[in-house]
Amino acid sequence: MRWLVTGGAGYIGQHVVRAMIGSGHEVVVLDDLSSGRADLLPVGVELVTASVLDEPAVAAALGTGRATGVIHLAGLKAADESVDKPLEYYQVNTAGTVSLLRAMVASGAKTLLFSSSAAVYGDASTGTVTEASPTEPINPYGRSKLMGEQVIADAARAHGLSWVALRYFNVAGAGGSDLVERAGRNLIPRALRAVQSGASPVVYGQDYPTLDGTCVRDYVHVEDLADAHLVAAEHAAGGERGQVFNVGCGRGASVLEVMECVRRVTGSDLLPQIVGRRAGDPALVVADVTEIKRTLGWSSRRDLNDMVTSTWEGLSASSPTR
Repeated sequence: MRWLVTGGAGYIGQHVVRAMIGSGHEVVVLDDLSSGRADLLPVGVELVTASVLDEPAVAAALGTGRATGVIHLAGLKAADESVDKPLEYYQVNTAGTVSLLRAMVASGAKTLLFSSSAAVYGDASTGTVTEASPTEPINPYGRSKLMGEQVIADAARAHGLSWVALRYFNVAGAGGSDLVERAGRNLIPRALRAVQSGASPVVYGQDYPTLDGTCVRDYVHVEDLADAHLVAAEHAAGGERGQVFNVGCGRGASVLEVMECVRRVTGSDLLPQIVGRRAGDPALVVADVTEIKRTLGWSSRRDLNDMVTSTWEGLSASSPTR
C-alpha cells in the first residue's frame, strides 16, 4: 500500500516514515519544512514541499490512486503556545485537516490515520483516561485536535472513509542520534538542553494537586509510537470505519520524577528552577491503554529511562563540546 505522510519530515514523522518503509510500505512525504528536515528522510522517499493548507498541492501529492492512504501528522503541537496563538492553531490543525479531507475525497483515497492528542481530555485529575472519558480540552491546541477528530468522523460518514485516530500522550526519545528532537518545547529535550548548556532546567509550577505538586504526564517513546502507527495503519486499511486509541505507557511520571531521571542519566548536580505555572497545562493526564492492546496487540516496550537516555545520547553526539 502507498501512503502519503503529512508532516513526515518532522520529529515524529521521521520515525513513522522509517518504520513504514521498514515494513514494506511505499511512502510519499508532504511537509512544508517549517520544522522538518528533508536531509533526514530515507534515500528514495519522495518529498512534496508544501503546507497541508495548500489543497492543490495535497491533491497533486495524492493524485488519482497514487496514494491510497494518508497518515496525517502535520500540525502545530505546543499547548502553551496555542494559548497565545489560537488562530494559527485552528488554521493549521483544524482547517488543515479539512483541506486534506477535501483532497482525499477528490482523489479517491479512502484510508486515514490521524495524529490526535491526549490534550483532548483536558485536566484528567481523577486518574487515567479511557477513550470514552469526557473530552474537555483546556487549551486551543486540544480543541483543534478534537475538532479534527469530529471533522474526520463527519467526512467519513458522508464519503465512506476508513479512519483511526491515535491520541498521543507525551512523546519523547529518539531512534538514533540524527532523529533526536533538538528544538522541541517538550520537557525532556528542554531539560537536557539546559543541562548541556550548564543551566538549571525549568519547572513550571509546583502547586498542582499531585503528590509532589508538579504536573504528571504519561510518556511514550517515539519508536513505540511509530510501531503503533504501523499496526493502526493496517487496521484502518482493513476497513475500520472509525476508532480512537490512546497511545501511552499507562503510567504517570511527575515533572520532578523526570528531573531525577535527567540527573541520573547526565550525572548533573544542577537543581531545577521552579517558576510559575504555564497557561494551558493540565495537572494530570495518564492513559488507559487497554483498548489499543486488546484490539491492535500494541503496548509500549521502552520506559522513561530509555527516553531520557536516547535523547541525551543524541544531543551529546551533536554537541561540539562533548
